[in-house]
Amino acid sequence: MPKLWDSTVEEHRRTVHTAILDTTAALVGEHGLAVNMSQIAQHVGIGRATLYKYFPDVEAILVAWHERQVTEHLDQLAQAAAATEDAGERLQAVLSTYLALSSTGRDHGGHAGGQPPGHGTELTMALHHSQHMTPARQRLHDLVTHVITQAADAGIARADVPPAELATYCLHALAAAAALPSPAARQRLLEVTQAGLLPQR
Repeated sequence: MPKLWDSTVEEHRRTVHTAILDTTAALVGEHGLAVNMSQIAQHVGIGRATLYKYFPDVEAILVAWHERQVTEHLDQLAQAAAATEDAGERLQAVLSTYLALSSTGRDHGGHAGGQPPGHGTELTMALHHSQHMTPARQRLHDLVTHVITQAADAGIARADVPPAELATYCLHALAAAAALPSPAARQRLLEVTQAGLLPQR
């Protein structure tokens, strides 16, 4: 019974934790950063004292939400890389998936980069400079470097530039492409980025 009880309690905590993150993101999207802990607790359906047992303030909730989003995106990239054994298809899948994830929401008037709609500059800066972003950026860079290395070994990508440098080039180019409002423009820059990886004649 104790193990079953512990499992039930842990499942309940995960459920509440998820509800806090989702509710906060939705409230910030609707009301901006004027959201407070009392509002969040009320919408989640828990007491304010209970909410404080999970997070100290709204910013901490948003950082946790962003960390979850980033982790999910990295997992999707890893899945895209593992979906094929062909080095060329793998590289194309990773780059196109990264661009799609980076530009999520733009076609519907939202914001890219896994952030709640309605966020401001201060929130953007806080999220992107949080400690969790350092290992996340490294994992992303390592993944792209790896698929480029495999493509170069297969003769599909250029070998005259180190794969790590090409990964940096791709990530910066696709980040710029993701900022464009037009899907057609983003697709064109994806193709330009991929062309820059081709072996030089």
